[in-house]
Parts: sequence; C-alpha cells; structure tokens
Amino acid sequence: MLPSPDRRLLTVAGAPARLLVVGVVARIVLASVPANAQAVPPAGHEDAAFDVMNLLSHEGLHDIHDESWNAYGQFTLITSYKPPFHAPHTNFNGSVNSLVPDAETSFTGTFTLFFGLRLWQGGEAYFVPEVIGERPLSQLHGIGGAIQNFELQKQGTETPQLYRSRTYLRQTIGLGGERVEKASDPMQLATVVDARRLVLTAGNFTILDVFDRNSVTWDPRQTFLNMAFMTYASWDFPSDARGYSWGGTAELYWDDWALRVGRITPPQDPNSLPVDFEIWEHYGDQVEVEHDHVLLGQPGAVRLLGYRNRVVTGRFDDAIAAFQADPGKNAAACTTYNFYNYGSGNSTAPDLCYVRRPNVKVGVGINLEQHFTDDVGVFFRAMYSDGLTEVDAYNPADRSVSLGAVAKGSAWRRPFDVTGLGFGMSWISDVHARYLAMGGVDGFVGDGYLHQAPEGVVDAFYSVNLLTALWLTADYELLWNPGFNADRGPVNLLGGRVHAEF
Repeated sequence: MLPSPDRRLLTVAGAPARLLVVGVVARIVLASVPANAQAVPPAGHEDAAFDVMNLLSHEGLHDIHDESWNAYGQFTLITSYKPPFHAPHTNFNGSVNSLVPDAETSFTGTFTLFFGLRLWQGGEAYFVPEVIGERPLSQLHGIGGAIQNFELQKQGTETPQLYRSRTYLRQTIGLGGERVEKASDPMQLATVVDARRLVLTAGNFTILDVFDRNSVTWDPRQTFLNMAFMTYASWDFPSDARGYSWGGTAELYWDDWALRVGRITPPQDPNSLPVDFEIWEHYGDQVEVEHDHVLLGQPGAVRLLGYRNRVVTGRFDDAIAAFQADPGKNAAACTTYNFYNYGSGNSTAPDLCYVRRPNVKVGVGINLEQHFTDDVGVFFRAMYSDGLTEVDAYNPADRSVSLGAVAKGSAWRRPFDVTGLGFGMSWISDVHARYLAMGGVDGFVGDGYLHQAPEGVVDAFYSVNLLTALWLTADYELLWNPGFNADRGPVNLLGGRVHAEF
C-alpha cells in the first residue's frame, strides 16, 4: 500500500535514470524514424536521454514542461528475518493471533507501472497496475502498530498477483496567485498550476495519495521499512485489504494554506478485500488543514487531520457484555452462527462477531515536518482515536506517536545515499485491553491473554545508491511489547531492500 513519492528531500538521480532507460530503448528504434524527424543534439549533449526527449518534443508527442502523458515504473524486493524471541504463552487457549516466537523469514516483491494522461485543460487520468507476492511473519499476526514491512497486504499470497491499485481522475481549477511548477513524477504530469487552486480527485486510490503527505517520510520505498512511519499507526482509514478505496476528495490550496476533505469506501467486512460501495451508508470521512512555512530559510509544514468512520464493526464493550450474558457466544462458536470471524478457537473468550453493526469511530492527529538543510529533515506524528471499536482496515492501535530524522549522504560525498532513524509508540484503550485480556482477538492481534503495555519500535536504515536509479538498503528494527503485550519480546528484525526506478 503505497502513496506516490514526494521528492522534496529525496531529490535524487531517479529522473535522469528514467530518461536513460527510455533513451536506450530509443537508440534501438531511432533507425526506423525518418531522418527529417531526428532532432540533432547540440555539441557536448550527444547522450541517449537527450535523444529521446528531444525527439519526442520535436514530434509533439511529449513535452517535459507541460506533459500530455508520462509513464514510470518501480521494482522493490524487501526481506525480513526474525530470530527467536521470548514469549511465555503463544495462542493461549486456542486464540490464533500471536507472533510466533520461532525464527521466521518474510518477504515482499512488488512491480508497479504508473501511467498518466492529460485529458483536457486541468484534467488528468491515472492508471496504476501492480504485481505483488508476499510472505508475512506469522501470517501477519501478533504485531499492532509496528508491522516490520510497509508493503505487506492483508490476504496476500506468495504467488505473485496482478491487480489494479489505482484508476482515478483529477481536475485542477486555477484560482489565481503565483505560478507553481509541478515536476514530472509517478502520478504527476509536469505542469504549471496556480498557487490558489481547487483540486478534485475521484476514483480508485489510497487516501494516502492525498492526505498526510509528509515530505520527509513520504516515499517508504526510499526511507523506513516499518509501517509505523508510513502514516499515523492509529489512523484506521477505510480501505480494502490491499489498502485502496473508492471515493472522492477536494483540496483547496491558498498560498501557504491547504484544506482537504474526502469520503472513501470501507471494506464489506473488517480487514477484507471486497468493498462496500454503499458510500452514503458506510464511509470514511477525512478533513485536513495544512500550513506550509519557512523557518531559518528551510521549508516545513504543520498538518491537522480528523477522521470519522461510519462502518460495520464491533464495539469491545458490546462483545464483552454479550459473552457475559451468554458464555455460549464465545469466539469458538462464531462459525456455528456463520458469522464473519477470524477463526479463533478460544471457547473462553468474547468475540466481535456477535455484535457487528454500523458504528462510528473518530480520531484526530497532528503531522509536523521541518527541514534543517536541503539534505536533512525531521518529522513528528501523533494521533488519538477513540478506541471503542475494532480495527476496520489498518492497524489495531488506538493512539500513536512517531518521530525521527532522514538525511541524504551529501556530507560524506554520497549525495544519493539515504539514511534515517525513527522511534514509534502505540497504545490501546482500556476497554480494548480488557477485551484482549479476556482472550478476544481484534483483526490481527490477540494472544489469548494480555499484560498490557505500549508497543514500541526503533527503525534504523541506510540506503546505498549503487547505480543511477538502484538502491540497496540495510535495515534494523527493535520491537518491544508486540501486540501490546509486555510478556512478549523484545523482537529483533533484520531487513534488506532492493529498489529500482525507471
């Protein structure tokens, strides 16, 4: 589940590399182009990138300053290794959501193509197919807000699957002010827009394409591997099991200010792939206010985000009350009633399967970023959600904090290398903890017992730029109290990533 990259900090040599790839292909086909169509590069610029871009511009096919279309791609392979760790109880009394304490390996592999097309003045269309194969740790069970690999999807398989991650339209309406250049990038056609403008988006996308855009951590394929740093760990934004939704957003930009609102679709059942398209009945509403500033000559931003979901979920207090009134309504008996459930065999525990109905969940968060130099930026996120209902689509955390720093390697003459250090914590509400302590399961957490504690993670990485648009990353993560359980862990996680752009 990936948003589009923001290059404010990570302005690396990806674009020249993409031109070079296209240029090499162009060298092969130039012989078939009529001689009078081949633009001649000026002296000293006889390279493949210039050949192809000049040719396309000359033919009116492609203008890198006001694109009519573009195409990009990426490949990312991430591996993780978890050595054995301390855990006195695992899947206690037939519960099923523990992180297994044995040694395990995990991986994800993604290949993505990004296509953009200008339809009319201010109108753009985007289509993004993707292939993913994955193996999670412990079937993705036992970690709350700090899953070690942001690419992992619920209900994924080791067999690579092709799917459409995004198909959407965007309309930009100029309202005046200064002119702002938009560089060509995945899901962004190169153009010039008004600083005061209205941007409308509708279709199939992830809400992270529009909201919570932090330029320090925005592209996880270039920065942290842990999901705690991709967005707020406790923001339960509606989406299908892959992280994508249908819906619409509106963004009003007014110089240094921005206001965003949006409504998107939830899954039919919590953490499932089928989407509930009754968006007038069940939905996720988001609103965000942003102010950009300059501090000591460097850019920064402050964002406030609030969300309100009206989705079919279960309340923890309702599940506890139902079990106490009738112990026959336990987790193991959910299948008897043919209710949607997570397969727990714990006959001594409550379960949310008996009490799912339309419920409201709300939360509010703050997102800060500040650049100290062109190469160094810091970030901070914090969110408070009400913690009354189960996780519907993201992580089961009810409150979360994350902070850290990301830097390029210019200071040691490696300007395209990237390194970072992040710290994250997440908590659950009292009623959520009581439900888990009784043996209940919530999405992908629930050990059958609970010694409540906040879940924490430290993530440190170094990404080496090997070729123009190829990076190799080493990553270390230390996770404590996995699943909000003080009796489990700490867990060491060793990771690696290969990432290429074209």
